Amino acid sequence: MINWEGVMPAVTTKFTSEDKLDLAMFETNIKAQVEAGVSGIILGGTLGEASTLTKDEKETLIKTSLEIVGDQIPVIINIAEQSTKDAIEVAQNAEKLGAKGLMMLPPMRYKATDYETVVYFKAVANSTSLPIMIYNNPVDYKIEVTLDMMEDLLECDNIQAVKESTRDITNVIRLKTRFGDRLKVFTGVDTLGLESLVIGADGWVAGLVCAYPAETVAIYELVKAGRTQEALEIYKWFMPLLELDISPQLVQNIKLAEVATGIGTENVRAPRLPLQGKERERVLKVIETAMKNRPELPDYKNLSVV
Repeated sequence: MINWEGVMPAVTTKFTSEDKLDLAMFETNIKAQVEAGVSGIILGGTLGEASTLTKDEKETLIKTSLEIVGDQIPVIINIAEQSTKDAIEVAQNAEKLGAKGLMMLPPMRYKATDYETVVYFKAVANSTSLPIMIYNNPVDYKIEVTLDMMEDLLECDNIQAVKESTRDITNVIRLKTRFGDRLKVFTGVDTLGLESLVIGADGWVAGLVCAYPAETVAIYELVKAGRTQEALEIYKWFMPLLELDISPQLVQNIKLAEVATGIGTENVRAPRLPLQGKERERVLKVIETAMKNRPELPDYKNLSVV
């Protein structure tokens, strides 16, 4: 059972300079997320560089995360596999290891039809008891999960949430109007975070939260408490950083930000490489400016509703 609401970071994977898992720094970051008040941890997404991880490394990250968070918040695993068979295997293995939920992308490397996509999702859903969040990102992954497809998918009781990343913010309203509380809606685009929450999104699967967990959770809590103007002031400060999330180099960008806040390293896994030249200078300038003007946060864990 997952309470699908709040901020859930798509966490980065930490590597040493020798390209091994840096579990000590990973633990530092996960503890910072928990302390800030996130509602769940999502492993194995784009930010986690999952396509470059071995099966053993993924299992290590799951086990380590569970050891760190215990029963405080759910650990959720992203599924982005090449075949239905592999996706089912990942789902079932995650359940055996103790993960509490799944986030699922459509089939990768093949632009499936609507019918094929629905069959794929249902096959995985029917193979596990874990609750599932569908990741709808046609901009990056070229397959859109339409509202009609979602209605079909909701025949599976354990499909319970959607990460809404179409970039069409009105889709939040369409989804909530059509499905109500049967489907929990999370915004998946950092630069639309506050707007989506204001119009009814239940939560935020975030990226820059990896470096700035408290600021991200504060925005969520302030909006939900009806203190939108206070949230907006933080969001204005945050926006140049949030724009680092909507880039092919989002992993490198966010890891640089994690260095600045002391909860990560810059190490990425090839073929990704650290930023170079003018682009590196530009991103560092964004981070430096933000750090100089970092806002003082209210006691967002104990807000009174206005």
